[in-house]
Amino acid sequence: MKLLMAGPSPFVRKVLVLLHETGQADDVETVTVTAAPGGADATLKAANPVGKIPALVRDEGPTLYDSKVICRYLDDRAKAGLYPDKGWETLVLEATADAMMEAAVLMVYEKRFRDETEQSAKWVEAQWGKVEGALDALNSRWMGHLAGKVDIGHIGVGCALGYLDFRHGDRDWRKGRDALAGWYETFAARPSMQETVPKG
Repeated sequence: MKLLMAGPSPFVRKVLVLLHETGQADDVETVTVTAAPGGADATLKAANPVGKIPALVRDEGPTLYDSKVICRYLDDRAKAGLYPDKGWETLVLEATADAMMEAAVLMVYEKRFRDETEQSAKWVEAQWGKVEGALDALNSRWMGHLAGKVDIGHIGVGCALGYLDFRHGDRDWRKGRDALAGWYETFAARPSMQETVPKG
């Protein structure tokens, strides 16, 4: 299998962390492709018609894309149980993490890919407002779940928080969220997280 990836995407990292957590890292070759709002390269477009990463190219079936789909497939392949049966809370936690990642990535895109005269500080702050809402909910309502057995929700939240540190460290997401900050310090020390620290 080949995982098409680009740069320090938190969605790609979620897949990579899952691969390490489930002992499948050696089964997948990573291939760096070009993926940007202005266009994707031919390799990525051939694998995913919407030109987004990550995409998992398989020999035994069609390419899978969207991190949720890829992670679900890889979890089933390894019989790892990161998606518990009727684990609605786990799915909500994963969705919350993905929403944080999306908003944080869009903030980067606004400054990197739009002309300065077209950038909207108000829009950027609106995206950060989504991130803060999720952070507050995690800190106040989700710590019990995060203290339990590792599932895809943990992995998603860990990757989302890692991306905030990587791209938005000046915003200090930890302030006033001691419980979540303490959890992340422990989770970030896992070998799977250490092996996938974003660079670039």
